[in-house]
Amino acid sequence: MPICPGMSGSRKRIWGRVMPDLKMAAAAATKPAPKGAGTPVLSVQNLEAWYGESHILHGVDFNVDAGEVVTLLGRNGAGKTTTLKSVMGIIGKRTGAIRFNDQDITRASSDRIARMGVAFCPEERGIFASLDVRENLLLPPVVRTGGLSLDQIFELFPNLKERLNSQGTKLSGGEQQMLAIARILRTGARFLMLDEPTEGLAPVIIQQIGHTIARLKKEGFTILLVEQNFRFAATVADRYYIVEHGKIIDGFANSELQANMDKLHTYLGV
Repeated sequence: MPICPGMSGSRKRIWGRVMPDLKMAAAAATKPAPKGAGTPVLSVQNLEAWYGESHILHGVDFNVDAGEVVTLLGRNGAGKTTTLKSVMGIIGKRTGAIRFNDQDITRASSDRIARMGVAFCPEERGIFASLDVRENLLLPPVVRTGGLSLDQIFELFPNLKERLNSQGTKLSGGEQQMLAIARILRTGARFLMLDEPTEGLAPVIIQQIGHTIARLKKEGFTILLVEQNFRFAATVADRYYIVEHGKIIDGFANSELQANMDKLHTYLGV
């Protein structure tokens, strides 16, 4: 979702070969969950959601500011994915308030939300087996101007250029994840929701995903990330929210991560 203003003409683009270093920060904990210092592009208040009769979210509150990488951390079944799907309009029964770029999208359809510049990359990736890599890449419609060109995508994911004519599901797990992310970058969306992008991937691929997220942030994208691997999240996130039993129970900035490690071990069971 184009939640961020376009880049100024003086800002240097970073699609070169050199990738930024990724570092963990450290400092002291704070409570309640912090708000970012910038302008919220996504604001979620008292969000509740259901799958049929199952009540999954019980009053979720958080915000994401322009240009941030915000991570939802929590155990399996905590409600992280349901939160992303609710923002995207995929969950039919939801209440509360969801505002994107100061527009109420609580009851908006998923296609309308997508055309506002919000993109969702699901954990299962959604690669079409009947299509090759090129066809998978070109399948989603462009919803806003400013999407990445194929050349820019191939700079981020050179493996995809080499596999353009391969069947999508014949790729490795890491290559399929690259394809799933690349596909939404073409659309022009500037607000990206990535659900468990490192799940089941080899360390070298996880590192490449981390570099990619860092580069996208430098380009002005805003990213809402769901992760269980907080060691990976620590290399890319600005802020964290902890989700447990369908609620946000804590939150802190990356600069406060080290002071919160004991709590994280308790929350995540690691």
